[in-house]
Amino acid sequence: MGRYEHMVLRTALRLLGRMDDAQDAAQETFLRMHKYLGRFDESRDLGPWLYRVVVNASRDVARRRTPALVLPLGEVREAEHAATRVGPEEIEDAVSRGEQRRLVQAALDTLPEKERAAVVLRDIEGLPTSETARILGSSEGTVRSQVSTARLKIKRFVDGRQERAR
Repeated sequence: MGRYEHMVLRTALRLLGRMDDAQDAAQETFLRMHKYLGRFDESRDLGPWLYRVVVNASRDVARRRTPALVLPLGEVREAEHAATRVGPEEIEDAVSRGEQRRLVQAALDTLPEKERAAVVLRDIEGLPTSETARILGSSEGTVRSQVSTARLKIKRFVDGRQERAR
C-alpha cells in the first residue's frame, strides 16, 4: 500500500477534481485491492491492474457525489508554506504553478469521463497507449482518439480562459 498510495491518490484526484472524493476513491481502491488480491495473476505487473481499480473506484465515487463548491485550498496552503521558507521569486513560481494546476484541473473537469480517464492515464501519468487501452478496456485507436480530442478541448478551454483574462 505504501508503495502505491501516492499514485492512487494522485490519479483519483486528477479524475475527480476534489480531494475529499479522491481520498474516498483511494480508500475504496485499497479495500478492493485487499478483497480481490487473490484473483490477481502474480505473473503480471500490479500497476495496470491497480490503475484499473482506481479508475473504477473513481467512477463509483463520481456517481455518488453531490455537487459542491471546489476551493483551491491546497494551492493556497502551498503558497503560504512557500512564503515562510523562500524568497519572492520562489513564492511567485509556487503561485504560478498552483494557477497552472487549477487551470489544468478545471479543463479536465470539463471533459467527459472516458476522455478524462484516457488523458490522465496517458498524458499525465505517462502510461503507454497500449497499457492505457488495457486499463480502460478499449482499443489503442480509441485511446489515441480520446486523448487527441481531449487535448483539443483542453486547448480551447485554456485559450478561452486566457482570452477572458485579457
